[in-house]
Amino acid sequence: MGMPVAIEIVDEQATTKIFQEVFAYFRWVDEKFSPYKNTSEVSLLNNGKISLSEISSEMKEILALAKETKLKTKGYFDVYHKGVFDPSGIVKGWAIQNAAALLKKKGMKHFFVDAGGDIQVSGKNRKGKSWRVGIRNPFNRFENVKAVAINEEGIATSGTSVRGMHIYNPHRVDSPPKSIVSLTVIGPNAYEADRFATAGFAMEKEGIYFIESLPGFEGYMIDSSGIATYTSGFENYLI
Repeated sequence: MGMPVAIEIVDEQATTKIFQEVFAYFRWVDEKFSPYKNTSEVSLLNNGKISLSEISSEMKEILALAKETKLKTKGYFDVYHKGVFDPSGIVKGWAIQNAAALLKKKGMKHFFVDAGGDIQVSGKNRKGKSWRVGIRNPFNRFENVKAVAINEEGIATSGTSVRGMHIYNPHRVDSPPKSIVSLTVIGPNAYEADRFATAGFAMEKEGIYFIESLPGFEGYMIDSSGIATYTSGFENYLI
């Protein structure tokens, strides 16, 4: 789905085969869920070539998760945009989390998985310290505005600096979010962080208060004027 994927495994028992299996999983996800590939299950659904009664178990899971997320975000997360089905906003975090679970099943304890800038970490880095993740300046992609230290959490950023405007407000479909440019969310895992970062961005400046209301989540928002607002516990992660 147009996402660069990077994986680092610190465990000494990591093998080339393990890396290959994880990258193969991401390729499978791309083939099944990419809205840009005519042969994907998503495209087959949108083009009427298969019905909801014919979808795979994985697609049923994604639809169930999307429905749950829509309810939890009061409709600010929706995988349907003007009648077109695009589950990318939930598939990415889901895939990262599944890849991390695959690594743990293989006995890996210290690693990170990064897909399109959304990250799941586990354990420690090569220096035996917490993983460090930078938050990019949306006005200058060559610098970080903040850096955080995480150990088992997921971190995701929704914004417009890389892919342009690709997030919409389901309650105002013809009025894309303009008051903020970046929302970074730290959560218990990449799936949770990703879905709420997407929904929070659609809420614009209210999004940071939504993240504040979620137990176990912290957020860092940058508005269109370059002003940052963050949740009450975000500083606990700052380096």
